[in-house]
Amino acid sequence: MADIEKTFTALGGQFVTPVDALTEKLKAVRAIVFDWDGVFNDGIKTEAGSSSFSEVDSMGTNLLRFGLWLHHGGQLPVAAIITGVINTLSETLVRREHFHASYSQAKHKIDVLHHLLKQHNLQPHEVAFFFDDALDLSVSEVAGVRIMIRRNANPLFMQYVLQNGLADYVTGSQSGQFAVREGCELLLGLLGQFDNVMNERLRYFPAYDQYYQQRQAVEPSYWIVGPNGPEIK
Repeated sequence: MADIEKTFTALGGQFVTPVDALTEKLKAVRAIVFDWDGVFNDGIKTEAGSSSFSEVDSMGTNLLRFGLWLHHGGQLPVAAIITGVINTLSETLVRREHFHASYSQAKHKIDVLHHLLKQHNLQPHEVAFFFDDALDLSVSEVAGVRIMIRRNANPLFMQYVLQNGLADYVTGSQSGQFAVREGCELLLGLLGQFDNVMNERLRYFPAYDQYYQQRQAVEPSYWIVGPNGPEIK
């Protein structure tokens, strides 16, 4: 674990929770939930109101899902995006990567998280959550593993998060600079699965093919969050 800690602190990452304790929490994770704006991108919108993602981060999510699949003996982890607005490219990623769910217009995200957990018979401590801003804190308060995406422009917000124990790790990479990939590789490293994942993927061994077939069989659900809660889009 010392090498993992050294590697990521050298990158500028900050372990709020000690590495050993974070690793123990990570072992229970069976779901990965991502915010969108400021996590997969820098939060800047196009004229059409969309914001992008990178293939670097997308690959990170796939590798982490495979690593958790290996860790849990062939059980596919749940993957979802919960965002406060409608974004066509977030739905594109969900569709292409066969995430389980996309939630849009989520103004009080903890209610949406409970909906997701009920759908998949999970508990909050089984969730790894990638987030960056105030709208996400109700989820980071209860999630098992919390990866905060760094943004140097909000020092008081960062201070609030750290003082209130709302993050386990703060990325060295800032939003829009492949911070999702950093967080995914960190979690794989802490699980002791990074080399296994790379070796399996390199040779496209049967384990990766089995995982991939399971992943591709997932039919994502798309939810719009209204006054009465999430409704199928």
